[in-house]
Amino acid sequence: MADETRNHLDGRAHVVVQSGRIEQLHQYVGGGPDAKPVVPFQLPPAVGRFENRVAEQERIRRAVEDHAPQAGPVVALLTGIGGIGKTALGFHVARGLAERYPDGVLYVDLDDLRRDGTVEVADALGDVLAGLGVTPQWMERTFAARVKQLWTLTRDKQLLMVIDNARFGSEVSPLLPASDRSLAIVTSQGTLYDLDVAAAVEVPVGPLPAGDAVELLRHLVDDPRLSAEPEALADLVEGCAGLPAALLVAGRWVRKYRRRGLSRLVEELTAELREKGIPMVEAVWDAAYEGLGVQAARLYRLLPVLPAPVIGEGPAAALLECGPDEAGDLLEELQIAGLLEESVAGWRMHGLLRGHAERRSRQADPAGRERGQALGALIGWYRRQAARADRTAAGARMTFAPQPGPAGPDVRDLVFEDKRQALRWLEEHRLALYGCVRLAFEAGRYEDAWGLCEPLWTHYLDHPHLGEVLAAFRTGVEAADRTEFLPAMVRMRCQLARPLWELGRYEEAARHVGRALHAARALGESFEERRLRASTVEFQGLLKAERGDLPGAVADFTASRKIHEQIGNAYGVLLLTHQEGKVALRRGDSEEAVRLLEAAHAAAVEQGRERMAARTGFELGRALRAAGRFQEAAVLVRAALESARQRGSATEETRVLRESAELAEALGEAGRAEEYRAEADRVVALWGGLPASHSS
Repeated sequence: MADETRNHLDGRAHVVVQSGRIEQLHQYVGGGPDAKPVVPFQLPPAVGRFENRVAEQERIRRAVEDHAPQAGPVVALLTGIGGIGKTALGFHVARGLAERYPDGVLYVDLDDLRRDGTVEVADALGDVLAGLGVTPQWMERTFAARVKQLWTLTRDKQLLMVIDNARFGSEVSPLLPASDRSLAIVTSQGTLYDLDVAAAVEVPVGPLPAGDAVELLRHLVDDPRLSAEPEALADLVEGCAGLPAALLVAGRWVRKYRRRGLSRLVEELTAELREKGIPMVEAVWDAAYEGLGVQAARLYRLLPVLPAPVIGEGPAAALLECGPDEAGDLLEELQIAGLLEESVAGWRMHGLLRGHAERRSRQADPAGRERGQALGALIGWYRRQAARADRTAAGARMTFAPQPGPAGPDVRDLVFEDKRQALRWLEEHRLALYGCVRLAFEAGRYEDAWGLCEPLWTHYLDHPHLGEVLAAFRTGVEAADRTEFLPAMVRMRCQLARPLWELGRYEEAARHVGRALHAARALGESFEERRLRASTVEFQGLLKAERGDLPGAVADFTASRKIHEQIGNAYGVLLLTHQEGKVALRRGDSEEAVRLLEAAHAAAVEQGRERMAARTGFELGRALRAAGRFQEAAVLVRAALESARQRGSATEETRVLRESAELAEALGEAGRAEEYRAEADRVVALWGGLPASHSS
């Protein structure tokens, strides 16, 4: 019997730990047999000229050179007011030192993740881990676990990190690599008094000296007027207060008005300064704004509405209710005027310019009607795109939010070709999507707020940004309550419960599930309402199973399955039978588990649901092994491994490899079991997770 079972495990399901299997692992990430892990380099390309800062650069280099072993990573803290050039200096130093750090250069902007002044550091850790190659399936869920995961993955690495826009040391410390051969460059507007690290050096960054500011402006503007009118040049530089951000705008503004004398331009700005009593820097930005076309000026005023750092053509078009080509032209006009920065991901607006745009918006539209209309159009656009992405990624599923109203005739909706593209779009736009939930609620658009949370469920299952998810789903619960729409009140509480129990907040999760169950009793008898009632009972069972109450979980799964049977929802019956079988296996009742999982597997095959057929087959294989039916188990385990590899699911492949190890162990093949476990650890490490020896 052992030899016969071994033959079932041979072939494609058997682990080959030599070069052939390693080649297959490389193919998972698009490489060939000689492929190497991708080394992250997250700095933007250098643009323009970098002036001075010699002393600051030398101070950082000296700290790196003098760093003592066993003292933790070097932390260089660049401090100074906004617009002074801290980020540019950090990037410049990082580019110069990058060769010292062969394991990569990472960048995280904490302001991108800041909500109401607070950063959810677990989400920042998620971005850092993603930069290190950790895929969502292997990323730990809780803050503490992610910190340990970062320590484990960086303990022997030589990494350089740029952490931008920190406000507190508590935002920085958990993001630091564990290795004392690493460097972190941190920017902040002030000293981080609570940053408790052994090897920290503060580098104050002040305004550019007049001579350096002149040189920077000369580089930006190749214009004879700068030499012909040195006094006017000095006045212009003085007015920009040594701020590189202001000098950039001033340079582009001077280039635009080439026929006017420099003295005249400076006089106009000075007159505006006397008239309005505003700083010269503001006058420079006002001048750039006044030179915009009508639509570009309107877009500039509206861009602060967008709750995301990166600005794309689609959202910009939604704000103006125009086509993406027109929006792209207007964004380019703003960039040429020096009011936007262009990056690989899209356009960005400096924080100081965002404040200026908000002030111009209040001046042009004191009642806020223009802003309110644009906000509604933006939220509607994101709701439509998120719903489209959800349908592509998850297929037809239970949702209750009505479709948002139609867009303007020129606004284009997106088309997603496949699940991967849809999930990638949801991840790339997550800050805007979660931000729109908050903005919709604040604007009293409660249906929009909870309606956006429905497709965000699909994103959450694939990318567990738990801090953002909790904030959004809490808002979704409150928004649903404001509408008093019963299905939404039930659904939103179930959605909130899962991330809560994944964080170990079982009591709070139980309160929300309990309230959802109470509300579900008042639902009607339509198919969708009874299906929602069954789903709510299932959520209670999942929570009980998570807490170890297996008899209670079985009772709930059975009750939920009976509702699905009554309404003729075959897929619901399949899912709940699968859940019952998994709990039976956890209880040690292998015969009952086999009975239930055989039924679930047969239903999945009959319904043509390939993924569920693989999942139920794998669980059935585990149950058969527990029942001592090794031959039958081996066939299913092999099929599950083939399915996981065909679909490129590293998480499922790892689970099946470890089950293969258990099956080999049961057959007395200890050497083969170790091979399976070692291969599982290799797959995990390839995708950025922690091997079993580190994941306890």
